[in-house]
Amino acid sequence: MSMKPEPETYPDSYFAGAYWGPRKESAEECARRTVRFLNLLAECDPFLGQWYKPARSRKDARKHSLMPPNVSTFAEMFRRGVNREEGGDIFEDLGFSFWFDNGGPVRDCAALRIHCGGYAEATSNSCFLSLPSQGENAERLFNLPTLACVVRSMAIAWEPDWVAAMSRTHRDLDDKDAKADMWLGWVTYLSRHRGTVPPLPAPVRIEPVEDRGALIILTPERFTVGNQDHVALARQVRALLTRAELLKPFQART
Repeated sequence: MSMKPEPETYPDSYFAGAYWGPRKESAEECARRTVRFLNLLAECDPFLGQWYKPARSRKDARKHSLMPPNVSTFAEMFRRGVNREEGGDIFEDLGFSFWFDNGGPVRDCAALRIHCGGYAEATSNSCFLSLPSQGENAERLFNLPTLACVVRSMAIAWEPDWVAAMSRTHRDLDDKDAKADMWLGWVTYLSRHRGTVPPLPAPVRIEPVEDRGALIILTPERFTVGNQDHVALARQVRALLTRAELLKPFQART
């Protein structure tokens, strides 16, 4: 079962996705994680510090800011996003889902899609941040400090099994190379529950994320699939991580 969503996107844009297996959490617990994540995310870039409730139009959405975030607002949004049969019973083990964005034009907008609290067998929970594909915000956000900050924020707030930040062209290439149900991004986080990250070749950097896991940064400059040295490095690192059994599908924690 694939753990990787395929949203409608524009080419050459960037995203960051955090993923974890079955974890039973209430709407309030998911809301607390969301509040912590948004507060951390706002420190990464001002563009990521304003979010709005879903609405029929972007003009209407700007009337209902979600910042500063509070637990009660997000708990109610999660409860409204519970999985259920149409007009019927709630599937509690499938958790809660909802999405919202920061109100910009379609191609100059950031959007968050969160699925939390699912604990059915083979359930995938996730926090997916889609970044703008064009404009000044897009160019400014596609840098290592910002993406590393976003990945750290996801790791701390959601305690996921893994996180990847990368371009969609990089993702498509990695999909062709991958023999595991995970992406290896320009910036990748692996939980310590997965194991110890082995030594990796230069210029790869490995940085701790508190006591939770490790951040793997492939290159100090922007990773591009047009650079064959970058591609070769990514394949080498993937092979080493696979050999260390760090890229195997995640399991429910007990």
